[in-house]
Amino acid sequence: MEPLREVRDGYLISLSIGTPSQVIQVYMDTGSDLTWVPCGSLSFDCMDCDDYRNNKLTAAFSPSQSSSSYRDSCASPYCINIHSSDNSFDPCTVAGCSLSTLVKATCSRPCPSFAYTYGAGGIVTGTLTRDTLRVHGSDPNVTKDIPKFLFGCVGSTYHEPIGIAGFGRGALSLPSQLGLLQKGFSHCFLAFKYANNPNITSPLVIGDITLSSIDEMQFTPLLKSPMYPNYYYVGLEAISVGNVSATQVPLILREFDSRGNGGMLIDSGTTYTHLPEPFYSQILSTLESMIHYPRASEVEIRTGFDLCYKVPCPNNSLIAKDNVFPSITLHFSNNASLVLPQGNLFYAMSAPTNSTVVKCLLFQSMDDGEYGPAGVFGSFQQQNVQVVYDLEKERIGFQAMDCASAAASQGLHNK
Repeated sequence: MEPLREVRDGYLISLSIGTPSQVIQVYMDTGSDLTWVPCGSLSFDCMDCDDYRNNKLTAAFSPSQSSSSYRDSCASPYCINIHSSDNSFDPCTVAGCSLSTLVKATCSRPCPSFAYTYGAGGIVTGTLTRDTLRVHGSDPNVTKDIPKFLFGCVGSTYHEPIGIAGFGRGALSLPSQLGLLQKGFSHCFLAFKYANNPNITSPLVIGDITLSSIDEMQFTPLLKSPMYPNYYYVGLEAISVGNVSATQVPLILREFDSRGNGGMLIDSGTTYTHLPEPFYSQILSTLESMIHYPRASEVEIRTGFDLCYKVPCPNNSLIAKDNVFPSITLHFSNNASLVLPQGNLFYAMSAPTNSTVVKCLLFQSMDDGEYGPAGVFGSFQQQNVQVVYDLEKERIGFQAMDCASAAASQGLHNK
């Protein structure tokens, strides 16, 4: 069990790496496999990350300060794994050296530097490194050392200022290396209002105890993506807004096409939920017809969000009624439905003024990519929802709950 801390656009997990331990905070990401940390506090370079330069959230790892750190070998299956992805930026690909010549059973050289790309256009380059990882047991006071844990020691990135703990299903992912992937994991993301509050964390649970309390869960089957088998896809069948009957989603959100595209990706590394057109515009139209507050079109232009409204809040208090907007219910395969908590739909863009606050819908349309998922279930819409990845039974469960209260009952709040 590890604590997750909320920052403005994701959830941080602290990794204790090395001898002696160095603590590095990284994003928890279900949409990738590789775990990587910034390496070299002075030499780490993040290109096009200006908004983070004055707000460094994490320290960098220094391999030279750890007596147990060493480079992975090019004979390692992990080296083959990271260089075998279809990636035109990979240094081996750029150099024109084939895997068959690079990776031989007798190879004793270090694994060559890698480049790892992310769907949103981010790239990281570094070296595969092994070191001791210290994790917590189900009792937070008990720790266990995992020797030879493999991660990326990253010296330069584009658009990726903070390290990442990959929770996908590939061999490189953190739960896979811990030997716990066949069981699963669960998380309960804190609401936005706890962003950057170091005193409140929520639990990330990995392994057997993940499935200990799932009585109220509604489960939907995991879909196997032929194109991206390491990621978590579910079938979305309909969305209902308020008391209006459910709007059927296009077939592509429920299953994969002949090329392997489609399905709904569950991705903690994407902030907002994305839906394909024209279905997304249908949902917007339904919401518009049911909401009668004045539109804040100037905020829509400035922020890029599609529906922003001026909502009354007496005495400039945001503690006022939360249920001022119609509910949104996601209907998944196998009759699993999730009523999204009210706070996961519209969010205040700034502090209230003149007893009014502007709130915007935090959904977005899916980019017209040529391949990949048809929709993405992002982390903002997963707040105050316990999400259980039951990988033993190939299913994902959802249950709305107050994650801060649940965390407090497990002793995860600092006094």
